[in-house]
This record gives sequence, C-alpha cells and structure tokens, in this order.
Amino acid sequence: MFQSFESHASPEQGPSRLADLRAALAVEGLAGFIVPRADVHQGEYVAARDERLQWLTGFTGSAGFCVVLPAVAGVFIDGRYRTQVKAQVDLAAYSPVPWPEVKPGPWMLENLAAGVVGFDPWLHTADEISKLEAALEGSGVSLRPEKNFVDLIWPDQPAPPLGLAFAHPDALAGESSTDKRARLAEGLRAAGQRAAVITLPDSVCWLLNVRGADVPRNPILHGHAILHDDARVTLFAEAAKFDAATRAHLGPQVTLRPPSAFVPALHTLQGPVRVDRMTAPLAVSQELAEAGVEVAWGDDPCRLPKARKTAAEVQGMREAHLRDGAAMVEFLCWLDAQDPESLTEISVVRALEGYRRATNALHDISFDTICGAGPHGAIMHYRVTEETSRRVGRDDLLLVDSGAQYLDGTTDITRTVAMGTPGDEARDCYTRVLQGLIAISRVRWPVGLAGRDLDPLARYPLWVSGRDFDHGTGHGVGAFLSVHEGPQRLSRISEVTLEPGMILSNEPGYYREGAFGIRLENLIVVQEATPGADAQRKQLCFETLTWVPFDRRLVVAAMLSPEERAWLDGYQAEVRAKLGQRVSAPARAWLEAACAPL
Repeated sequence: MFQSFESHASPEQGPSRLADLRAALAVEGLAGFIVPRADVHQGEYVAARDERLQWLTGFTGSAGFCVVLPAVAGVFIDGRYRTQVKAQVDLAAYSPVPWPEVKPGPWMLENLAAGVVGFDPWLHTADEISKLEAALEGSGVSLRPEKNFVDLIWPDQPAPPLGLAFAHPDALAGESSTDKRARLAEGLRAAGQRAAVITLPDSVCWLLNVRGADVPRNPILHGHAILHDDARVTLFAEAAKFDAATRAHLGPQVTLRPPSAFVPALHTLQGPVRVDRMTAPLAVSQELAEAGVEVAWGDDPCRLPKARKTAAEVQGMREAHLRDGAAMVEFLCWLDAQDPESLTEISVVRALEGYRRATNALHDISFDTICGAGPHGAIMHYRVTEETSRRVGRDDLLLVDSGAQYLDGTTDITRTVAMGTPGDEARDCYTRVLQGLIAISRVRWPVGLAGRDLDPLARYPLWVSGRDFDHGTGHGVGAFLSVHEGPQRLSRISEVTLEPGMILSNEPGYYREGAFGIRLENLIVVQEATPGADAQRKQLCFETLTWVPFDRRLVVAAMLSPEERAWLDGYQAEVRAKLGQRVSAPARAWLEAACAPL
C-alpha cells in the first residue's frame, strides 16, 4: 500500500530539541534562527532529509516555518493548519502564530529587542529575505546567512534521496524537450540573457521530459539546472538516479554533473544570468554576485509554459480523470453499502486505494488521503494515523480528499458524504459550499483576469450566511507532476493571469471545529469560451475534468436557483453517461440512483 498510517511527528521531543538548538545558537552568538519547511530546490514537497520543521516542532503540515528566539519559538501557519498545529506541537514550548495575518518581521521586533537572527540562505528565497530585512530596517534586530543549525543537532538525519529518474514520453507531454529548450532559449536571447538558473524540481522535470522518485507522491527529480542561451542544459543531480535509457533520453545537449559541481558552475557563467527571486534560493544569487556574474531577476522560464498545458496533456488529464472517476464510483458504492459503525478512517483509506490499484494504471497516490470523520473533517489537512484513526459515527459527515498519479495525468478530488441522517445545519452548509463550486464551474470572464478576481464567487454563498473558509479556492495542478503547481491559483492573493490550458482545483469548503468539515473539489481547465451572439469581448471559461457524483442527500434543493439546479442535474447526468460503461454492474446501479435529478 502506498499510504502508511505511522505518525511522523514527535511533539514530545520538541522541547529538548528546541533547547539543543538554542544552545547551539548561543555558542555562535546568535539570538535566533529561522526554520522553514523548505529544501535547496524550493519546491513545496520535501524529502525526509529536509523535514526540519517537523523534526524540531512536531508539526507535519506542508507549509509553515518556525522562528526560534531566546524566550519564544513561533510556529507560523496559515488558515489550513490552525486546528492541526495545536494538536501536533508542545504548546508549552511553541507558540502557533496565524500567518500571513501576522508577519514575521513585526513579530520578531515584538519579541526581540536586539540581536542577530540566522538563516540558511539555501532554504529561503531572495524575495523572502528582502521583505524580512525591510521589516527589520532601523531596528536592533538583523539577519545573517548562516550554516544550518538544525542539521548540526539532528543526529540521525536521513540521507538525500536517490530515486530513479525515468523518461516522460513526448506523446504525453505534447512537446519534446528539444523543442522546449529551443523555445525558452530564444526567450533568453531576446532578453539579452546568457543563461537561466532553474531550481524548482517540477520545472526541471517539465523542461527535460523526465520524472523522478525523490519525494513521496509526486514524481519529481531533485536537481538543479542551468539553461544556456544556445538551448544546452547542465543538470546537477546524482548520476545514480539515471540508468542508460534515461541518459539516452536526455540527449547530447544535456550534460549531467554531480550536485557538488553546481556552485562552481555558477561562478563560471557569463552574465546576465536569470534568477527567479520568488523561487530560487537566495544562495544562488549570492554565489553569482560573489563571482562577479550579473544577476538578471526574472521569472523561472518554465513556470508559465508548464502551467499552459498542451492539448496532449489536457487529453491525458481527461482520460486519467475518467479512469479515476470510475474508481471513485466503485468506492462510493462500496461505502454506501457499509454499516458506518463498522468503518474506521483507516479502513476507508485502504478501500479507496484498493479501487485505484484495481485500475492497473496507478503509479502512486498524489498525496496522503485526507479522510476525516465528524470533527476530524474540520482539520483541513488531516492525516490519519494508527493513533488518531476514528471510528465513523452513524450520523457523521465523512470528508475524503484524495488523488492519484497516473502516467497520463494527476487527479485530486474531494467529496463529503453523509454516513447517516445529516442535520439541517450540515445540509445548509453543504449546499452553500456546492453553490460556490457551481459558481466557479459556470463562470465566464473577460481575458486578463486573475485568480483573485474569481475567488469571491466561491465564497459568496457562505458570506451571506456569515461563514467563510480559510484556504484558497483552488491551486494549480500538474500533468503527472506535482499535485500543487504554481503559479496559477484561485486565491485572494493570486495576481497571475488565467490562460487557456491552466489546470486548477475548484474546492470551496466550510469547517466547524469540533463538529464537522465540508469540502467539495473538482479539477477544471481554462479554455476559450464560445462567443455569444452579443459578445463584445473575448472570454474564457472552465472545462470540468472531474466526474464523480455529489451526495444528493446533503443538497437542500430549495436553496438552489434554477440555473444552479440545472447545472447540478446536468453534471450528474454527464457523470452517469461518462462512467456507466466503465464500472461494475453493482456500481452502475448505484450510479443510476446517485445521479438521479433532484
């Protein structure tokens, strides 16, 4: 089984580890140290070796950081983790800090009169550090790049990963690596730049049409790359990750060198060299500057092209979602036939993975399944363990957020189902969340808008009832790559213009701590809208990729407008039509009932 249910957190060891870290800092005359959840590649997903934040504090979330000062250690977490962090850290040693509402600069000034705070420049971007330095300017508190003190006190730190890389077929990518490199190199030449440093693992994989196995769940390769203006690439990664077939796939214009050669290679470049201040480690620009190489700040040249999926990638995602949708229907049919009180969260997760494995196409799950019964559903990124697994209650809401990695696409779907007789409040909240999802699914908008412009549509049904949710409405998704992919998002803070081919999640939610959680999620892809008879502007819209029924038992039909009801009935009918011949006879009978009109 891909998913395990062991607990990776050790909150009981947090205080002693914190004491060791403070002692190491005191020897160097430092007043503090910043511990992010990051690695030298600055990707969202990190290997076990780089789980420094988790090792130090016990917090297992996918985003956050800790600022350790002499008298306080703040664990900065966003809205997804406000409930989770309280259960995972020793609150006598660590103080949860709501971020980004509370910024680290003002917080540090409030808790430290004067002193030097260290940071590892390989684990922070230039953008992060410049903002923090601006907030501390004129105070008695300063920052200083340092060695990594967590590594110094972590005696059994795991070794770096050595997952085997493999070729991703051009037929699935829709464009060869040679063509990608030539196109991006032309952009460098047009900008007067001699090279670009690429540090994000999914950017490296996309550019070279390779995949890897260096982190769980996401088929990415750990390595750095330099793209030269003549379309050559120097890839810095362990040779042991590449067999003869993959080396041949890379071709003669890609030179493989060890990671230890990366910094010396930076020193030999001729500038200007493009570096992304938002994604590259600060150390990259520092090393270039030290060698007298001109730095040209600019976007990672792969990020936007990677986000604009090719026709082949979109078609692959469609097929992956139909395969995955059939597995989900088999699972939901099974779930409906169970006595809820015979189920645990772990048994539900095991069953779902079993149905995905039965497709004979599953490469991996795309993240550890979030399966929260009753109050656990309110923990937005809950990960069930042997210690936390809850027996499902007869009238619980069950939130299941899961996904799969297939060679032709990545899926991510959330459904919340009633395990008995839902209460009126739960049905009201579910319907409002569904209305938000429908609003995003139906919207048409003029070319040029960003995710922040659409995000309020998903929240309005909740806002009018005095409710909201503390996460973005949607994240970008890769094509057999990272299940979270930038730069596109549906979020209050996203200023990236939405373009055809971009794939995003559509996942509004509502969470009542200690009671229940509701989230509904489909994946969607931006496409050009068919112009109406009176259209005066070019418009875009979303095509839905995910096809799995919503739970009719939780829908208050009277709350839906005629347009919303028509969309839901149409969606359910299309689910039945698309999946009816892909599922077993019992699941087909279940599907007919589940997709009946309201």
